[in-house]
Amino acid sequence: MAAQEPSPPSSMENNKPGFPKKILANKLEDKHLCNCCHNLLRRPFQAQCGHRFCSYCFNRTVSNGPQKCNACIKEDIFEEPTSILKQGCAFPDNAARREVENLSAVCINESCIWKGSIKEYELNHEGKCEFMIIPCPSCKERIRFNELERHNERECPERTLNCKYCKEPFHFKNIKAHDEICPKYPMICEGCAKKKIPREKYVDHIKFCSKFRTPCRFHVVGCDMSVEKEKIHDHERACAYEHLNLLLHYIMGMKVSMEGLQPQGLELAGHKLVELHQSLRELEARVSLLSTTSSGPPVQGAASSSSSGSGSGSGSSAAAVAPLLPPLPCLAPTLSVSTSFTPLPSSVGAALELQLHSEKTKVAELGRRCVDLEVKAGTFENVVCVLNREVERFATTMEASNRQHRLDQDKIEALSNKVRQLERTVGLKDLTVAEMEGRLREMSATTFDGVFVWRISDFTKKRQDAIAGRAPAMFSPAFYTSKYGYKMCLRIYLNGDGTGRGSHLSLFFVVMRGLNDALLKWPFNQKVTLMLLDQSNREHIIDAFRPDVTSSSFQRPVSEMNIASGCPLFCPLSKLDSKNSYIRDDTIFIKAIVDLTGL
Repeated sequence: MAAQEPSPPSSMENNKPGFPKKILANKLEDKHLCNCCHNLLRRPFQAQCGHRFCSYCFNRTVSNGPQKCNACIKEDIFEEPTSILKQGCAFPDNAARREVENLSAVCINESCIWKGSIKEYELNHEGKCEFMIIPCPSCKERIRFNELERHNERECPERTLNCKYCKEPFHFKNIKAHDEICPKYPMICEGCAKKKIPREKYVDHIKFCSKFRTPCRFHVVGCDMSVEKEKIHDHERACAYEHLNLLLHYIMGMKVSMEGLQPQGLELAGHKLVELHQSLRELEARVSLLSTTSSGPPVQGAASSSSSGSGSGSGSSAAAVAPLLPPLPCLAPTLSVSTSFTPLPSSVGAALELQLHSEKTKVAELGRRCVDLEVKAGTFENVVCVLNREVERFATTMEASNRQHRLDQDKIEALSNKVRQLERTVGLKDLTVAEMEGRLREMSATTFDGVFVWRISDFTKKRQDAIAGRAPAMFSPAFYTSKYGYKMCLRIYLNGDGTGRGSHLSLFFVVMRGLNDALLKWPFNQKVTLMLLDQSNREHIIDAFRPDVTSSSFQRPVSEMNIASGCPLFCPLSKLDSKNSYIRDDTIFIKAIVDLTGL
């Protein structure tokens, strides 16, 4: 075997390392361990040096070229080339494989009670155990294999659901977000209370819904009433005074706001006045220039004439100056006035100063308000920080509570499963107890001497049931000729059977299958006496017969009981309807006697 060239293990055998040591049910031996992974050998290979390896471990070791055997080095028996591991230098150790596979194994997963051999573990249980812990493919939470389906259907936050309204798929964690945008989500009209209106049609509905409440058209000026569409005109007529009052306050507020902008208008007027001052000064300078550049006598004459108040002199001087001036038609009247600029009246300046002082006061007030608002904003920021910390702490608490809730749910479900198992077990126990009680009652009524007295209580009710067809026949408990003898019972029809139906009480004798039938003589050939007892001990109703040995009713039973044989006309019902001593306290007694002669 060592001389042949072994083939490397197949890919199917090369995908797993050794079995975990915990699955071994018996004492662990070193010879069953892989010298690489130190687990139980899986499809072992034996190298030239004699050490064993799992096929997976051996292939992984020599995949990068020849390697030294660590086991040989550890045991100080290293020897080249025997202790060099390489492809083709090892062969499958089938003897060791059979020895390992026949070892007793148990499942390492908690709560699993599987037992068997390592071979059975690999073929039928490894990777298939319902109790092994696996990660959820979607949320990566680690759960038991047998809970994966329930987790995917009920608990996984990454599970995909289909909207029951629009049939679109979405992740469970986005269910609320989807409900907010689902076009088919059912809405309820706040006006007419109509239900199940798809969101995509809700806007069209409220446009025409006469019961939908809409804000008053005067809400922009302060009316906070919401009125049904069909009553909007009634509201406007009824509240016309209130609406006008709101409009007045709104307009007054706008006026105050406009007055607040007056300082800017005054500033603009001041700029225009300054520009007018400059223009007038320029005109004054041009007039002065013109007066100095004109000829002396005429001008002086004109000046003296002007000062003396002569009208002719004034006219000639104006005529002399006029040709020298530029064509300014509005300048001549101005020259008759003083050439210096007249300042603004003192009342206008005082008004501007008062307005400026008022504006400064308002600015100071606004400054104080800004400071107060900054202080309040700082206080609010501190409050928000505290609230944020509280929210974070609450979120952490909620997450821990959710985890605990999930654990509690798992425990509750496990306990529920146990309770259901216990209920099933208790149900089976109850059935067993009822069966045992029935057997006990039967055994307490059983006799072993061939004589049996059958007490039938509630005779009236049971006869009515027989007449109505609910319970036409009744069987007695079994009785025996001896402890190991024939097993028998009686069968009674309280409303008759066959030829006696409706007129007689019918009584039959039944041979039953017993445990000792193989030891008995067949067919049954003992005389049978049947009696309806007179409870005054005067006149019993008696009938007796000897079995017909050719009848199948007295052959060895092949089923639970043979066909009944006896007296269909045992007792006329008329005897039981009239006053009699056979029925006392609504109870009758039937007696059977089997002749034991010859047994």
